[in-house]
Amino acid sequence: MTLAVISSRALDGVQAPPVQVEVHLANGLPSFTLVGLADTEVKEARERVRAALMESGFQFPHNKRITVSLAPADLPKESGRFDLPIALGILAAQGVVDPARLARFEFAGELSLAGGLRPVRGAIALALAVRRASPDCCLVLPTESARQAARVPGLDIREAATLAEVVESLLPDGQALPRALGEVDPPSRPGPDLAEVRGQSAARRALEVAAAGGHSLLLIGPPGSGKSMLAQRLPGLLPPLDDEEALESAALCGLGSHGLEAGWRTRPVRAPHHSASAVALVGGGSPPRPGEISLAHGGVLFLDELPEFARTALEALREPLETGHITISRAARQAKFPARFQLVAAMNPCPCGWQGAFAATGRACRCSPEAILRYQARLSGPLLDRIDMQVEVPAVRPGELLDGAMGESSAAVAERVLLARQRQHSRQAGLNAALDAGALDRLVELDPAAAAFVRAAAERLGWSGRGLHRVLKLARTIADLAGSPTVSVAQVAEAVQYRRALPGA
Repeated sequence: MTLAVISSRALDGVQAPPVQVEVHLANGLPSFTLVGLADTEVKEARERVRAALMESGFQFPHNKRITVSLAPADLPKESGRFDLPIALGILAAQGVVDPARLARFEFAGELSLAGGLRPVRGAIALALAVRRASPDCCLVLPTESARQAARVPGLDIREAATLAEVVESLLPDGQALPRALGEVDPPSRPGPDLAEVRGQSAARRALEVAAAGGHSLLLIGPPGSGKSMLAQRLPGLLPPLDDEEALESAALCGLGSHGLEAGWRTRPVRAPHHSASAVALVGGGSPPRPGEISLAHGGVLFLDELPEFARTALEALREPLETGHITISRAARQAKFPARFQLVAAMNPCPCGWQGAFAATGRACRCSPEAILRYQARLSGPLLDRIDMQVEVPAVRPGELLDGAMGESSAAVAERVLLARQRQHSRQAGLNAALDAGALDRLVELDPAAAAFVRAAAERLGWSGRGLHRVLKLARTIADLAGSPTVSVAQVAEAVQYRRALPGA
């Protein structure tokens, strides 16, 4: 047998298309040729495979013309994930391994020069793709990657630490590789508690409404008023991820350079510095990698000092806020990543930060009206129109901080948030923030007085169609928190208060 075919998978965004690794041995001048639109790290597999085979006690065919084809030829391949299938293909072409025994397996793994297996990026994405396309297939991965991928139910995943272990399991009298067991979740640590926030009753209420409906939120206030403190407590109000959400989030995090950082079922929280570029936020590179908005999928994206971000970076958030996904297009390829995140942002009202704070702090704003308008105009009108809630967070007097009573805990608020979300899922199988225009007409039941009120408010305040829809979504969420089947005037009025437009926008 001089030809062997091994099944593997590449990574294309969050997808993992199948790749056939074809290995052919022929007589002629000794060579090792690798074809199939392989990136540099894939071409370097020649040296890793040669050393790994010899160090593992196998014969490398130095006197043969070796040709390795990674099909389909027009699909880009990157990383060292094809080392293991290439090595197995060479052994199968020599007759060391029976090619028929390889038919029900898919392999991925990077080889060390000593024959050990190193983990590969995107293990959960690989397992999800195998489950969709070939649920009866057995996936063989390095130990660390296999234990990550074992979280995907309904799939046979085997782990191996060395090339020799994989080869031995494929021999007629060999012992099967052990089945991979999912990683043990570390005990979850409680996050910061909302009870620690004294005062700010209006902002606390806005945080609860945002958590209940999945609404984006902008907090505006002077330094030290508690904007970041409030934003850091939003994740503690959200329910844990369900199984499919957790797998999708983990698959995206596995594509990044740091892997899964948060605990399993813990909603991801991303807080990039304001020096982050547009590519860092939305993703990019070659091959395309997910950005912060995709790594925050299903969780929270916190942007502190919002006007300090580059204008191009902020404007790149417009489409993902609407659609819930981002498509990264390059000349040679295109990648689509989910990006259904909850945006929470914070900003000062002016360059010096003290506008409107002198009564509580003793400091007066020294910015001119033109400077204030220029600072606030760093956020464009279209971007602000896509942020559901814009809430002022005033400075709190020292006496209130020292003597004020503690508010409700995060656990108490999270119970109400969970009930409101359950009402939304039972009614429309999703959160209110994701409702489209057609669903609003059916699901937002305004009583006659509320309908007249919202009509008058929209005409008086000059809302856009998007702004009107966001007020209706907010009102529906407030009604869900109250357990009301219809939306009343009071609930619409509260929603209107959360649409505070910046003068400079």
